[in-house]
Amino acid sequence: MFEDISKVVLVTDMDGTLLNSKKEVTPKDRAAIERFMQLGGKFTVATGRTIQSFSAFYDLLDLRFPVIMFNGSIIYDKLSDSVLYSESLPESAREYTMQIMREMPDIGGEVLKTHETFVFSNNEYEKRHIEICKVIPVYSRLEDIKGDDWQKVLFAMAPEKIPELMELVSRKKYDGVCFVKSADIFFEMIKDGITKGSALKKYRELDEFKGYTFVAAGDYNNDIEMLIEADLGAAPANAQPEVKAAADIVLKNTCDEGAIAELIDIIIEKCKIG
Repeated sequence: MFEDISKVVLVTDMDGTLLNSKKEVTPKDRAAIERFMQLGGKFTVATGRTIQSFSAFYDLLDLRFPVIMFNGSIIYDKLSDSVLYSESLPESAREYTMQIMREMPDIGGEVLKTHETFVFSNNEYEKRHIEICKVIPVYSRLEDIKGDDWQKVLFAMAPEKIPELMELVSRKKYDGVCFVKSADIFFEMIKDGITKGSALKKYRELDEFKGYTFVAAGDYNNDIEMLIEADLGAAPANAQPEVKAAADIVLKNTCDEGAIAELIDIIIEKCKIG
């Protein structure tokens, strides 16, 4: 499985895994990624971020391979500026979102399309999300956002409100969609069956990567399926307990201490290099 490092793909989550608590890539991780790629390894990312919000990271990370975005609903290749795989929410997602907002009108929310972000409820937590993502959104009434090409809906709220929203969507049993907690203040609606793991499975089917070994790293609930789908799944020391339970390896380091650098050292050792 690790006979040839040039046929190993490392796919990492961003926030809480590759990015530290300051939303930065540590010098230790950056140097390790450069070494990994110099040895022939393939490096890429699986993120909940959009094409727009991820743009600054391409040059920073010298990314040359397709990226999993929107928590698994898109695989995007910047080199060809093309979407290689896409799964949009059903049209019913608009009515589901309206129902949720009628019952919880104080939560923030945005609709994310392939190339645009539409904010329909702008509370302090939603403002924080826009600041993190560094995007220029379109502010719009929910009913005015066209129903095509909805990749996901993100709800933003105080941490203590998340269980209330989880209970609400569980009670409603919305068809054709699923929900995932992606951070302490974010809860997302995506197409049913779509996860970072389902996208990684599609990634394996791309002609360029058939027969490759996939290593994945992640820290939060929306990373679990990806860790299971990978040939080797790793969780940083700061990962949620349920993520650690799903991983093949729990790393000694946190995202602040160079977890990805530690994982790269493990891969290099498995490939018997150096």
